[in-house]
Amino acid sequence: MANKSLINAKKAKNDEFFTQLSDIEKELKHFKSHFKNKIVFCNCDNPIYSNFWRYFHLNFGLLKLKKLITTHYSKEIPSYKMEYSGGNDSDCNIGIKTPLIENGDFRSLECVELLKQSDIVVTNPPFSLFREYVAQLVENNKKFIIIGNINAITYKEIFPLIKNNKLWSGYSFNKTFEFSVPDYYETSKSTRVDENNRKIVKVPSICWFTNCSIPKQQEQLHLIERYSPEKYPKYDDYDAIEVSKVTNIPQDYDGLMGVPITFLKKYNPKQFELVGEANHGSDNSFDLFKPTINRKLKFKRILIRNKKPMGAMISGSK
Repeated sequence: MANKSLINAKKAKNDEFFTQLSDIEKELKHFKSHFKNKIVFCNCDNPIYSNFWRYFHLNFGLLKLKKLITTHYSKEIPSYKMEYSGGNDSDCNIGIKTPLIENGDFRSLECVELLKQSDIVVTNPPFSLFREYVAQLVENNKKFIIIGNINAITYKEIFPLIKNNKLWSGYSFNKTFEFSVPDYYETSKSTRVDENNRKIVKVPSICWFTNCSIPKQQEQLHLIERYSPEKYPKYDDYDAIEVSKVTNIPQDYDGLMGVPITFLKKYNPKQFELVGEANHGSDNSFDLFKPTINRKLKFKRILIRNKKPMGAMISGSK
């Protein structure tokens, strides 16, 4: 679950959570082949503070980018776009600054036009607008590498994309990230101040999401457990077994299994089928039932089926 800082941000629509450069570097090192001769758009990034702008500017030549563009939301005055096409990668202040007519909202006409001109979007979008943000990327058929909360997996707008292999997890998954935030944000006792005198907060359950092909997608999950009715009880109101840990998925079961949502980190569509969710009765059409065993409610689950189970086909066993 998200901590107090993230919850407060959602309530107040305060979405200025600035990603650390080290977290960006750690993830994007796996995606270098996707940037060659591409226009990268960071459409939720003030270049004064954004480490996405900093990362792509410093590595512009190394990644062989065609162009880097950033825009950001401004609450009270018109915003601007910043563009960089090479020259002096080490000076992150270099770029062409052009005023925008509107406030830089990613949904504005100006920003949508920039999106259409771009090849790949990389950013940390607003927490409170994640569904709408992803929908815009999909509608415009854009490649993306973005940050979100793990619970987004079960959103009714997001789960079908995962099921249909249009979105998957990146490498850093279900991690606690440190974000810098504006001074006026209400924060917890764990807040610290960095060397630049900026507030730093810890937010758990953070994931990278993408639709760029990566080797991780093809990795097979090695299964060692074998099924038994005693070890894997069925849910009260649905014909599926409870698997409390991803590492405990049985290798020889061909029926439906409820697994933690952290399964997505290991999901290979050639090995498993995503069937639906058990998400406490939400309005999601893929949310099939409440996951209870002996009337005790479990945490939300993803329903999967092993496409190539080893051994006997025993889903009908009692």
